[in-house]
Amino acid sequence: MRLDKFLKVSRIIKRRTVANDACDSAKVFVNDNPAKPAKQLKEGDIITIEYKVKTFRAKVLKIPQGNVSINEASSLYEIIED
Repeated sequence: MRLDKFLKVSRIIKRRTVANDACDSAKVFVNDNPAKPAKQLKEGDIITIEYKVKTFRAKVLKIPQGNVSINEASSLYEIIED
């Protein structure tokens, strides 16, 4: 699954266009490498998002097939650092 779609489906970022903008601004990293929106994720990848005053890190636990419910969204990743 594409990085931008995973960020939206897992509700880490609310909209896919915002996820695209964050990736294009070099604020999103996968396994400590800058990531483009089309980066293919796999289970076990570490996503890092750098905000102005904090850093968010999460480990991908499961790649969904299609959309998921709000209740299931948080089970797709594990927060490492917030």
